Amino acid sequence: MTNDENVPAAATGSVRRSRDVPLLVERARAGDPRAVARLITLVESGDEVLPQVAAALAPYAGHAQVVGLTGSPGVGKSTTTNELVRALRARGHRVGVLAIDPSSPFTGGAILGDRVRMQDHATDPGVYIRSMSSRGHLGGLSAATPQAVRVLEGAGCDVVLVETVGVGQAEVEVASLADTTLVLLAPGMGDAIQAVKAGILEIADVFVVNKADRDGADATVRDIQGMIALGERGPGEWRPQVVRSIAARGEGIDDIAAAIDKHRGWLERHDELRRRREARAAAEIEAIALGTLRDRIGSLRDGTQLPTLAAKVAEGAIDPYAAAGELLAQLGA
Repeated sequence: MTNDENVPAAATGSVRRSRDVPLLVERARAGDPRAVARLITLVESGDEVLPQVAAALAPYAGHAQVVGLTGSPGVGKSTTTNELVRALRARGHRVGVLAIDPSSPFTGGAILGDRVRMQDHATDPGVYIRSMSSRGHLGGLSAATPQAVRVLEGAGCDVVLVETVGVGQAEVEVASLADTTLVLLAPGMGDAIQAVKAGILEIADVFVVNKADRDGADATVRDIQGMIALGERGPGEWRPQVVRSIAARGEGIDDIAAAIDKHRGWLERHDELRRRREARAAAEIEAIALGTLRDRIGSLRDGTQLPTLAAKVAEGAIDPYAAAGELLAQLGA
Protein backbone atom coordinates (compact mmCIF):
# COMPACT_ATOMS: atom_id res chain seq x y z
CA MET A 1 0.00 0.00 0.00
CA THR A 2 1.38 3.42 -0.86
CA ASN A 3 1.97 6.06 1.77
CA ASP A 4 -0.42 8.99 1.84
CA GLU A 5 2.42 11.48 1.29
CA ASN A 6 2.61 10.28 -2.32
CA VAL A 7 -1.07 11.07 -2.95
CA PRO A 8 -2.07 14.70 -3.75
CA ALA A 9 -4.25 16.20 -1.03
CA ALA A 10 -7.11 17.00 -3.42
CA ALA A 11 -7.11 13.49 -4.82
CA THR A 12 -7.01 12.02 -1.34
CA GLY A 13 -10.04 14.04 -0.30
CA SER A 14 -11.97 12.98 -3.40
CA VAL A 15 -11.19 9.31 -2.73
CA ARG A 16 -12.53 9.59 0.81
CA ARG A 17 -15.94 10.62 -0.49
CA SER A 18 -15.90 9.05 -3.93
CA ARG A 19 -18.50 6.65 -5.25
CA ASP A 20 -16.66 6.30 -8.56
CA VAL A 21 -16.14 2.52 -8.38
CA PRO A 22 -13.70 2.10 -11.32
CA LEU A 23 -11.50 4.89 -9.93
CA LEU A 24 -11.57 3.44 -6.42
CA VAL A 25 -10.69 -0.06 -7.63
CA GLU A 26 -7.90 1.32 -9.81
CA ARG A 27 -6.47 3.26 -6.87
CA ALA A 28 -6.86 0.29 -4.53
CA ARG A 29 -5.02 -1.92 -7.02
CA ALA A 30 -2.24 0.68 -7.05
CA GLY A 31 -1.97 0.37 -3.26
CA ASP A 32 -3.80 3.50 -2.11
CA PRO A 33 -5.00 2.69 1.44
CA ARG A 34 -7.65 5.43 1.34
CA ALA A 35 -9.25 3.84 -1.71
CA VAL A 36 -9.26 0.48 0.07
CA ALA A 37 -10.84 2.11 3.12
CA ARG A 38 -13.49 3.78 0.98
CA LEU A 39 -14.39 0.51 -0.78
CA ILE A 40 -14.77 -1.31 2.55
CA THR A 41 -16.91 1.56 3.86
CA LEU A 42 -19.19 1.20 0.83
CA VAL A 43 -19.38 -2.53 1.54
CA GLU A 44 -20.15 -2.06 5.25
CA SER A 45 -22.81 0.54 4.64
CA GLY A 46 -24.57 -1.55 1.98
CA ASP A 47 -24.31 1.36 -0.46
CA GLU A 48 -26.37 1.13 -3.64
CA VAL A 49 -23.11 0.90 -5.65
CA LEU A 50 -22.22 -2.34 -3.87
CA PRO A 51 -23.13 -4.52 -6.91
CA GLN A 52 -20.77 -2.38 -9.00
CA VAL A 53 -18.02 -2.85 -6.41
CA ALA A 54 -18.53 -6.62 -6.44
CA ALA A 55 -18.47 -6.72 -10.25
CA ALA A 56 -15.28 -4.65 -10.44
CA LEU A 57 -13.52 -6.86 -7.88
CA ALA A 58 -14.66 -10.21 -9.34
CA PRO A 59 -11.62 -10.65 -11.67
CA TYR A 60 -9.27 -10.51 -8.67
CA ALA A 61 -11.11 -13.02 -6.47
CA GLY A 62 -9.43 -16.17 -5.21
CA HIS A 63 -5.83 -14.95 -5.29
CA ALA A 64 -5.34 -14.36 -1.55
CA GLN A 65 -4.92 -16.97 1.14
CA VAL A 66 -7.58 -16.36 3.79
CA VAL A 67 -6.69 -17.38 7.35
CA GLY A 68 -9.24 -17.16 10.16
CA LEU A 69 -8.36 -16.81 13.84
CA THR A 70 -10.92 -17.52 16.53
CA GLY A 71 -11.05 -18.38 20.22
CA SER A 72 -12.35 -17.15 23.53
CA PRO A 73 -11.56 -13.65 24.83
CA GLY A 74 -8.14 -13.39 26.45
CA VAL A 75 -6.39 -16.18 24.55
CA GLY A 76 -4.21 -13.72 22.63
CA LYS A 77 -5.84 -13.54 19.18
CA SER A 78 -4.76 -9.97 18.47
CA THR A 79 -1.21 -10.54 19.70
CA THR A 80 -0.93 -13.69 17.59
CA THR A 81 -2.34 -11.86 14.57
CA ASN A 82 0.18 -9.06 15.11
CA GLU A 83 3.08 -11.52 15.18
CA LEU A 84 1.76 -13.46 12.18
CA VAL A 85 1.71 -10.22 10.21
CA ARG A 86 5.36 -9.70 11.13
CA ALA A 87 6.28 -13.23 9.98
CA LEU A 88 4.35 -12.91 6.71
CA ARG A 89 5.92 -9.54 5.95
CA ALA A 90 9.35 -11.10 6.48
CA ARG A 91 8.42 -13.47 3.64
CA GLY A 92 7.58 -10.50 1.44
CA HIS A 93 3.80 -11.00 1.50
CA ARG A 94 1.34 -8.12 1.38
CA VAL A 95 -1.05 -8.66 4.27
CA GLY A 96 -4.58 -7.53 4.99
CA VAL A 97 -6.16 -7.83 8.43
CA LEU A 98 -9.88 -7.70 9.22
CA ALA A 99 -10.35 -7.50 12.98
CA ILE A 100 -13.99 -7.92 13.96
CA ASP A 101 -14.95 -6.20 17.20
CA PRO A 102 -18.19 -6.68 19.15
CA SER A 103 -20.71 -3.88 18.90
CA SER A 104 -22.74 -2.44 21.74
CA PRO A 105 -26.30 -3.81 21.93
CA PHE A 106 -27.36 -0.35 23.12
CA THR A 107 -25.62 2.12 20.81
CA GLY A 108 -24.37 -0.15 18.04
CA GLY A 109 -20.88 1.31 18.51
CA ALA A 110 -17.63 -0.59 18.95
CA ILE A 111 -14.32 0.13 20.64
CA LEU A 112 -12.35 -1.29 17.69
CA GLY A 113 -9.50 -2.03 20.06
CA ASP A 114 -7.87 -4.75 17.96
CA ARG A 115 -6.46 -2.14 15.62
CA VAL A 116 -4.93 -0.35 18.60
CA ARG A 117 -3.07 -3.54 19.52
CA MET A 118 -1.55 -3.78 16.01
CA GLN A 119 0.07 -0.35 15.86
CA ASP A 120 3.45 -2.02 15.18
CA HIS A 121 2.43 -2.20 11.51
CA ALA A 122 0.61 1.13 11.21
CA THR A 123 3.30 2.68 8.99
CA ASP A 124 4.06 -0.43 6.91
CA PRO A 125 2.82 0.15 3.32
CA GLY A 126 2.59 -3.63 2.84
CA VAL A 127 -0.02 -4.04 5.58
CA TYR A 128 -3.65 -2.93 5.65
CA ILE A 129 -5.54 -3.27 8.95
CA ARG A 130 -9.26 -2.65 9.24
CA SER A 131 -11.40 -3.02 12.35
CA MET A 132 -15.02 -3.81 11.65
CA SER A 133 -17.96 -3.80 14.03
CA SER A 134 -19.99 -7.01 14.17
CA ARG A 135 -23.16 -4.85 14.34
CA GLY A 136 -24.98 -7.60 16.17
CA HIS A 137 -24.22 -10.26 13.54
CA LEU A 138 -23.80 -13.66 15.17
CA GLY A 139 -21.03 -16.13 14.40
CA GLY A 140 -18.08 -13.92 15.33
CA LEU A 141 -17.96 -11.97 12.05
CA SER A 142 -19.58 -8.95 10.45
CA ALA A 143 -22.15 -9.50 7.70
CA ALA A 144 -19.89 -7.46 5.40
CA THR A 145 -16.77 -9.56 6.05
CA PRO A 146 -16.90 -11.72 2.87
CA GLN A 147 -17.05 -8.67 0.61
CA ALA A 148 -14.38 -6.89 2.67
CA VAL A 149 -12.13 -9.91 2.04
CA ARG A 150 -12.75 -9.44 -1.69
CA VAL A 151 -11.73 -5.79 -1.42
CA LEU A 152 -8.41 -6.77 0.17
CA GLU A 153 -7.88 -9.46 -2.48
CA GLY A 154 -8.51 -6.83 -5.12
CA ALA A 155 -6.01 -4.53 -3.41
CA GLY A 156 -3.30 -7.12 -3.99
CA CYS A 157 -3.03 -8.71 -0.55
CA ASP A 158 -1.35 -12.13 -0.67
CA VAL A 159 -2.74 -13.14 2.72
CA VAL A 160 -5.87 -11.92 4.51
CA LEU A 161 -6.11 -12.58 8.26
CA VAL A 162 -9.63 -12.50 9.70
CA GLU A 163 -9.81 -12.24 13.49
CA THR A 164 -13.22 -12.96 15.00
CA VAL A 165 -15.00 -11.18 17.83
CA GLY A 166 -14.00 -13.59 20.58
CA VAL A 167 -17.30 -13.91 22.36
CA GLY A 168 -17.59 -17.62 23.09
CA GLN A 169 -18.86 -20.86 21.63
CA ALA A 170 -20.77 -19.69 18.55
CA GLU A 171 -17.81 -18.50 16.49
CA VAL A 172 -17.88 -21.16 13.81
CA GLU A 173 -18.84 -18.94 10.86
CA VAL A 174 -15.20 -18.08 10.21
CA ALA A 175 -14.62 -21.66 8.99
CA SER A 176 -16.94 -21.03 6.04
CA LEU A 177 -14.94 -17.93 5.10
CA ALA A 178 -11.33 -19.04 5.63
CA ASP A 179 -9.09 -21.41 3.72
CA THR A 180 -7.40 -22.26 7.02
CA THR A 181 -8.93 -21.77 10.47
CA LEU A 182 -6.82 -21.35 13.60
CA VAL A 183 -8.48 -21.97 16.96
CA LEU A 184 -6.56 -20.37 19.81
CA LEU A 185 -6.67 -21.74 23.34
CA ALA A 186 -4.86 -20.89 26.55
CA PRO A 187 -4.08 -23.00 29.62
CA GLY A 188 -6.35 -22.62 32.61
CA MET A 189 -9.32 -21.14 30.75
CA GLY A 190 -11.34 -24.31 30.27
CA ASP A 191 -11.00 -24.03 26.50
CA ALA A 192 -10.56 -27.75 25.91
CA ILE A 193 -13.96 -28.35 27.51
CA GLN A 194 -15.43 -25.46 25.51
CA ALA A 195 -14.12 -27.01 22.29
CA VAL A 196 -15.95 -30.25 23.00
CA LYS A 197 -19.22 -28.46 23.79
CA ALA A 198 -19.07 -25.98 20.94
CA GLY A 199 -18.02 -28.28 18.14
CA ILE A 200 -14.98 -26.09 17.49
CA LEU A 201 -13.06 -29.35 17.03
CA GLU A 202 -14.79 -29.67 13.65
CA ILE A 203 -13.79 -26.22 12.39
CA ALA A 204 -10.15 -26.10 13.52
CA ASP A 205 -7.46 -26.84 10.96
CA VAL A 206 -4.77 -25.76 13.43
CA PHE A 207 -5.02 -25.53 17.22
CA VAL A 208 -2.73 -22.95 18.80
CA VAL A 209 -2.10 -23.33 22.53
CA ASN A 210 -0.97 -19.81 23.29
CA LYS A 211 0.58 -18.60 26.55
CA ALA A 212 2.31 -21.98 26.63
CA ASP A 213 4.59 -20.83 29.44
CA ARG A 214 1.67 -21.04 31.86
CA ASP A 215 0.98 -23.98 34.14
CA GLY A 216 -1.35 -26.45 32.52
CA ALA A 217 -0.10 -26.01 28.95
CA ASP A 218 0.92 -29.66 28.68
CA ALA A 219 -2.50 -30.76 29.94
CA THR A 220 -4.25 -28.49 27.40
CA VAL A 221 -2.18 -29.94 24.57
CA ARG A 222 -2.99 -33.49 25.73
CA ASP A 223 -6.71 -32.68 25.94
CA ILE A 224 -6.78 -31.33 22.41
CA GLN A 225 -4.76 -34.22 21.04
CA GLY A 226 -7.11 -36.63 22.79
CA MET A 227 -10.14 -34.97 21.19
CA ILE A 228 -8.49 -35.07 17.77
CA ALA A 229 -7.81 -38.79 18.24
CA LEU A 230 -11.52 -39.37 18.92
CA GLY A 231 -12.54 -37.82 15.60
CA GLU A 232 -13.37 -40.12 12.69
CA ARG A 233 -11.28 -39.51 9.57
CA GLY A 234 -11.02 -41.29 6.29
CA PRO A 235 -7.76 -42.06 4.49
CA GLY A 236 -5.93 -38.89 3.51
CA GLU A 237 -8.17 -36.56 5.53
CA TRP A 238 -6.56 -33.62 7.33
CA ARG A 239 -5.57 -34.17 10.94
CA PRO A 240 -5.56 -30.84 12.82
CA GLN A 241 -2.15 -29.70 13.97
CA VAL A 242 -1.49 -28.64 17.57
CA VAL A 243 1.07 -25.85 17.99
CA ARG A 244 2.38 -24.13 21.12
CA SER A 245 3.17 -20.43 21.20
CA ILE A 246 3.94 -17.51 23.46
CA ALA A 247 2.80 -14.77 21.10
CA ALA A 248 3.64 -11.94 23.51
CA ARG A 249 7.31 -12.94 23.14
CA GLY A 250 7.08 -13.88 19.47
CA GLU A 251 7.74 -17.54 20.26
CA GLY A 252 6.15 -20.31 18.22
CA ILE A 253 4.97 -17.98 15.43
CA ASP A 254 7.17 -19.72 12.85
CA ASP A 255 5.59 -23.02 13.91
CA ILE A 256 2.12 -21.54 13.37
CA ALA A 257 3.13 -20.29 9.91
CA ALA A 258 4.57 -23.71 9.08
CA ALA A 259 1.30 -25.40 10.14
CA ILE A 260 -0.65 -23.00 7.90
CA ASP A 261 1.68 -23.82 5.01
CA LYS A 262 1.26 -27.54 5.61
CA HIS A 263 -2.51 -27.21 5.58
CA ARG A 264 -2.40 -25.12 2.40
CA GLY A 265 -0.37 -27.86 0.73
CA TRP A 266 -2.92 -30.47 1.78
CA LEU A 267 -5.79 -28.32 0.49
CA GLU A 268 -4.17 -28.02 -2.92
CA ARG A 269 -3.19 -31.71 -3.21
CA HIS A 270 -6.70 -32.91 -2.37
CA ASP A 271 -8.59 -30.27 -4.40
CA GLU A 272 -10.09 -29.11 -1.11
CA LEU A 273 -9.13 -25.49 -1.70
CA ARG A 274 -11.41 -25.32 -4.74
CA ARG A 275 -14.22 -27.05 -2.84
CA ARG A 276 -13.97 -24.69 0.12
CA ARG A 277 -13.94 -21.60 -2.08
CA GLU A 278 -16.94 -22.81 -4.07
CA ALA A 279 -18.78 -23.44 -0.78
CA ARG A 280 -17.82 -19.92 0.33
CA ALA A 281 -19.17 -18.47 -2.92
CA ALA A 282 -22.41 -20.43 -2.50
CA ALA A 283 -22.82 -19.03 1.02
CA GLU A 284 -22.24 -15.49 -0.29
CA ILE A 285 -24.82 -15.90 -3.04
CA GLU A 286 -27.35 -17.32 -0.59
CA ALA A 287 -26.75 -14.50 1.91
CA ILE A 288 -27.20 -11.83 -0.77
CA ALA A 289 -30.38 -13.48 -2.09
CA LEU A 290 -31.85 -13.85 1.40
CA GLY A 291 -30.93 -10.25 2.24
CA THR A 292 -32.70 -9.01 -0.88
CA LEU A 293 -35.74 -11.13 -0.04
CA ARG A 294 -35.82 -9.74 3.52
CA ASP A 295 -35.70 -6.20 2.17
CA ARG A 296 -38.62 -6.93 -0.13
CA ILE A 297 -40.60 -8.53 2.68
CA GLY A 298 -39.82 -5.54 4.88
CA SER A 299 -41.21 -3.21 2.23
CA LEU A 300 -44.52 -5.07 2.43
CA ARG A 301 -44.98 -3.86 6.00
CA ASP A 302 -45.81 -0.47 4.57
CA GLY A 303 -48.63 -1.98 2.51
CA THR A 304 -51.69 -4.04 3.36
CA GLN A 305 -50.71 -7.57 2.31
CA LEU A 306 -48.65 -8.58 5.36
CA PRO A 307 -50.97 -7.01 7.99
CA THR A 308 -53.97 -8.64 6.29
CA LEU A 309 -52.33 -12.07 6.34
CA ALA A 310 -51.23 -11.55 9.95
CA ALA A 311 -54.79 -10.75 10.99
CA LYS A 312 -56.07 -13.89 9.25
CA VAL A 313 -53.48 -16.06 11.01
CA ALA A 314 -54.26 -14.47 14.38
CA GLU A 315 -57.99 -15.19 14.06
CA GLY A 316 -57.41 -18.73 12.79
CA ALA A 317 -58.77 -18.15 9.29
CA ILE A 318 -55.53 -19.32 7.70
CA ASP A 319 -52.42 -21.14 8.91
CA PRO A 320 -49.00 -19.43 8.92
CA TYR A 321 -47.56 -21.74 6.24
CA ALA A 322 -50.36 -20.89 3.83
CA ALA A 323 -49.92 -17.21 4.67
CA ALA A 324 -46.19 -17.46 3.98
CA GLY A 325 -46.96 -19.10 0.67
CA GLU A 326 -49.24 -16.22 -0.29
CA LEU A 327 -46.59 -13.73 0.76
CA LEU A 328 -43.92 -15.42 -1.35
CA ALA A 329 -46.31 -15.52 -4.30
CA GLN A 330 -46.86 -11.79 -3.86
CA LEU A 331 -43.07 -11.35 -4.02
CA GLY A 332 -42.82 -13.54 -7.08
CA ALA A 333 -40.51 -15.91 -5.15
